[in-house]
Amino acid sequence: MSASLPIGGTEQRTPGRSEILAAVMAGAMLGPVDASIVNVVLPTLATSFSTSLAVVQWVPMAYLLASGSLVLLFGRFGDLRGHRRVFLAGLLGFVGASALCAAAPTIHALVAFRALQGIAAAALMSVPLAILTATFPPAERGRAIGLFAASVSVGLAVGPSLGGFLTATFGWRAAFLVNVPLGLLAWVYARSVLPEVPCRAGRLDLPGAATALAALSTLLLFVNRAQQEGLSARTLPLLFLALACGALFLRLERRAADPMVALSIFGNRPVTFGGSAAILNFMAQYVVVFVTPFLLSRLLGEGPGRVGLVLTAFPLAVLCVAPSAGALSDRIGSALPAAAGAGLSAAACALLATMPAGAAVGGVAWRLALFGVGTGLFQSPNNSTVMGSAPRAHLGVVGSLLGTARTLGMVLGVAAAGAVLYAFVPDSALRGGGLGPEHVAAFALGASRAYAAGAAFAVASALLAWAAGGRRWATLPA
Repeated sequence: MSASLPIGGTEQRTPGRSEILAAVMAGAMLGPVDASIVNVVLPTLATSFSTSLAVVQWVPMAYLLASGSLVLLFGRFGDLRGHRRVFLAGLLGFVGASALCAAAPTIHALVAFRALQGIAAAALMSVPLAILTATFPPAERGRAIGLFAASVSVGLAVGPSLGGFLTATFGWRAAFLVNVPLGLLAWVYARSVLPEVPCRAGRLDLPGAATALAALSTLLLFVNRAQQEGLSARTLPLLFLALACGALFLRLERRAADPMVALSIFGNRPVTFGGSAAILNFMAQYVVVFVTPFLLSRLLGEGPGRVGLVLTAFPLAVLCVAPSAGALSDRIGSALPAAAGAGLSAAACALLATMPAGAAVGGVAWRLALFGVGTGLFQSPNNSTVMGSAPRAHLGVVGSLLGTARTLGMVLGVAAAGAVLYAFVPDSALRGGGLGPEHVAAFALGASRAYAAGAAFAVASALLAWAAGGRRWATLPA
């Protein structure tokens, strides 16, 4: 719907809610597309730059550290200076950084440009939920958030095949360059339809922002390095530094007149319980995402093309379910769909954990699809619960907290899955082609235990989602 308002004798068209949703979806889709493309081109990068896997791993890691650490800062900045401004700046920055990545002359330059791309992605992912929550009334919010979740799933589903095609046809640089025309079109459209929202008076809490950045970045780096090295003299100091920065952040926020994160937000049960449910659900997701490619390639002997095809069953199922799940939560409330979705994800993990030794690829695919159905049923209602309970003056911060939950869940889920898997299977067996006879049983047991851990995370997520949306909690004052 749209309207025309007379201004100075002329009429100015006011964009409708559907146009605003389309603009947010078009811009936010770029991040998932790019993230899934990069995973496909990593082997090609190692060959092109004649470098080791350890160096190439910093291409996605630099992006993850920058985006995961800064999303909270940009969420707060959006509350103070305007969500539209942050979204458009992030979109334009993402385009520029993508062009730099495509032109990178060395692997180290590519890592640096990926960090810039991560900074822009942090701005891009920090405010979409805030924009949608401010735009859509409660009776339509779940459906809008569901459609937004579907756009993310489209990006994740399209990325691997698009990246493989571009890399095989034009080279790896095209996998980054494709973001430029797509991003510019999205920026032009978003600039024309996203509304200006009155900004809230206040100043950015720089000490709080700095300590939050230090705490998040060192925590993410610790989890990543500990996954590879365990607790060591090099990883433990990162953990202690993250805890110290976190404690300092809390102390500063209690005393700040205008804190970056109002700690009273966490007294809002839907925000706290729903955010915790999101972390646990993403942990379950990334247990599955991490273990399944190894299962398909090492145990079942499938090639990269077939592995990528099977893995798309998960995001495609999310894409099919998320919009209707959001609309359902608008009608019956979010507690039942979110808890049922997380419970279905737990059941899918349990089915993966108990999969017969002789299972074929199709058996893996339908279990992944079932997991995607559960995820799609959980995400939109749970996000609607959290955002619908957030104080209007802190929509950007609460939306970025959900973005931080995703990053933490991803890193912690991969770390947990890796720790379980590596406890049963030697690292050398995971690097090669198929498993030798002496490692098949060990891998099967390790994968089963990792999937069981994912099921436990999903069960806990279901309980918290029910607690978050089980009744109409009062929201904090704006």
